[in-house]
Amino acid sequence: MSPTEGSAGVPAGRGAASASSWSLLFGNFAIGCGVMVVAGSLNDLTRALDVSVAVGGQLITAAAIVMSLGAPLLAAWLGGMDRRRLLTLALIWYAVGHAVSAVAPDYAALLPLRAACMLAAAVFTPQAAAAVGWLAPPEQRGRAITFIFLGWSVASVFGMPLHSYIGEAFGWRWAFALVAALSAGAAVGVWRALPDGVRPPAMNFRAWREALTHPGLMAVVGVTALGGAGQFTLFAYFAPYYRQVLHAEPATISALFMWFGAFGLLGNVLLSHHVDRLGAGRAVALALAAITVSVLLWPLGSSPVLLGLILLPWALGGFASNSAQQARLGGAAPALAPALMALNTSAIYLGQALGAAGGGAMMAANEAAGRATFAWLHGVSLAWLVAAWLLSQWANRALQRDASLRPASGSGGRPHA
Repeated sequence: MSPTEGSAGVPAGRGAASASSWSLLFGNFAIGCGVMVVAGSLNDLTRALDVSVAVGGQLITAAAIVMSLGAPLLAAWLGGMDRRRLLTLALIWYAVGHAVSAVAPDYAALLPLRAACMLAAAVFTPQAAAAVGWLAPPEQRGRAITFIFLGWSVASVFGMPLHSYIGEAFGWRWAFALVAALSAGAAVGVWRALPDGVRPPAMNFRAWREALTHPGLMAVVGVTALGGAGQFTLFAYFAPYYRQVLHAEPATISALFMWFGAFGLLGNVLLSHHVDRLGAGRAVALALAAITVSVLLWPLGSSPVLLGLILLPWALGGFASNSAQQARLGGAAPALAPALMALNTSAIYLGQALGAAGGGAMMAANEAAGRATFAWLHGVSLAWLVAAWLLSQWANRALQRDASLRPASGSGGRPHA
């Protein structure tokens, strides 16, 4: 170990750690903007490419499937790589992918491009969480992980409404170009701020097997997938719902996205400050309950104002639930964190794929049967969320019974090889 390094094998000092955390937060902001760009600009994208809303939603589904499969596979393949280089390269790939997507001539070209550039999201989010969790002392691990996930919440505040406005005012291609620019800037920030030597030990076969065969841990990962499916059954189609059902103007649609994102950011900030005291498992239960309340009341949102009020609990719990899940896994089994972060990120995107695909299929079936396009989407969403909450309660009990996951005293919770 170099004399300039701390016990974690990285440069010591609060300044370096703070700069690294902020750079990873901004990286997650760029990743979040890219993940949300289709949903935010879906109205113009479907018009410009002459496809239906359900077909346009397949861009969300395809990207989510790639990210779901890619997160654990790429974690296993690239797990030994220095995180400064890995995360910088992921953001560069993301920037190039969105720049090329912005000039795609048609939907047939855009679909595979979208899937390919989302490989970067499959790498960045879990590996950033694993890196900051490895760097942080055990008593601050939950807060450190949830802090960098504030980037996703900030993306929901500014990214979604900005994508929506740019899509309506200038076209969806400019929204994709914005993501490319943000990703390039984030790549520079990560390269400059993250120190060399951030290299959590690569997970061996035994560790992967331990993670994949532990009922409690896999139940937590399952909660993420079920909760994501519940949210994205509706969330993926917010923009067309606002236009077609509420007859909202572009400015109103952007305002609704910003309203949702602002309270999403607030929910994540509150979680970041209180998750270690409250307990990540309890935080997840509260977040899922808040989302469920909004979905239950969804049919009462007959105007933008009413729906904005109904969305408040969902906004407070939506992004916070994913952050709490990452902290929950990082705290339950620090030694398995790289694998668990990858699996949980995979579950996030699997849930998005299930929700977006299920919602799109239901809308297509409704149209074929002559029913209202968005009929009963909230009912399907509600079923997913109730299942997630029940599984979360079972997972809490399973993890509390298992003392084998607790790190040995003095280990600091560092992952083992």
